[in-house]
Amino acid sequence: MTGDGLVAFWITYPPALEDEVVALLFERGTVGIEHASVDASALGAGALLAYFPASPPLEAASLLGRADVHARRAPVPAVDWVARFREAFRAFDAGRFRVVPAWDADGRARQPDALIVDPGRAFGTGTHETTRLCLEALGRLADGPGLGRVIDIGTGSGLLAIAALRLGATAAVGVDNDPEAIESAAHHARLNRARLSLLVGDGGKALRDGLFDTVLANLMAPLLLERASELGALRSPGGRLVLSGLLLEDLRLVADAYRPLGRIEELRDGEWAALLVG
Repeated sequence: MTGDGLVAFWITYPPALEDEVVALLFERGTVGIEHASVDASALGAGALLAYFPASPPLEAASLLGRADVHARRAPVPAVDWVARFREAFRAFDAGRFRVVPAWDADGRARQPDALIVDPGRAFGTGTHETTRLCLEALGRLADGPGLGRVIDIGTGSGLLAIAALRLGATAAVGVDNDPEAIESAAHHARLNRARLSLLVGDGGKALRDGLFDTVLANLMAPLLLERASELGALRSPGGRLVLSGLLLEDLRLVADAYRPLGRIEELRDGEWAALLVG
């Protein structure tokens, strides 16, 4: 993808909010983010350039919906962003896995410690702290009670559900309300030769209660709070919840909401956190 078919927004924000702003931009469907090549410190703010598909159109005023984060349109340079991203993306370790870009896979799809990704197709390619926290939590469960039947709510790229299968899950289902995310997850399942079941749906509403031994939800705190009873109901007796997408400032509130569902264990990575429940 070149600059054609893209729009860019200049985003300024209080520097302490950078992680949260980046997560929100990915939720809105950004296809790329870069630190702006200006001295934003003179403005007393952090600054990013965020790129989005030109269709459907986005308005700067409604992009993030926060009074302390500002967006305005910016010109899009004629750059092959896919080529630039590939130049910068290298294989890296996440949990017990080696995350490898598809163009460097070299037949590694069958290796149990490899996760093959096609970066840029959907959120969840292993680079963000929330994804890494989920991989760590899945590893802990695999070493303990086992993963059993897994459901990944808001599956995005499908990477976490594929990792669960690599770690011994008996079955894995990925659910997302975005058909393009489901297409991305199916693409990643093929890259990794994983038998992943996929469903376009609104969370767990269309699924039978009590069916899954591990319920995985890498979402933002407001959604985790809103869906607490729904996510808890998906668990089989003795099942576990893996909850991520939490900034540290939201940790106590979300932990309190899920405390009635079982014992809680916290995992942290920088400004982000995850919870193991049950």
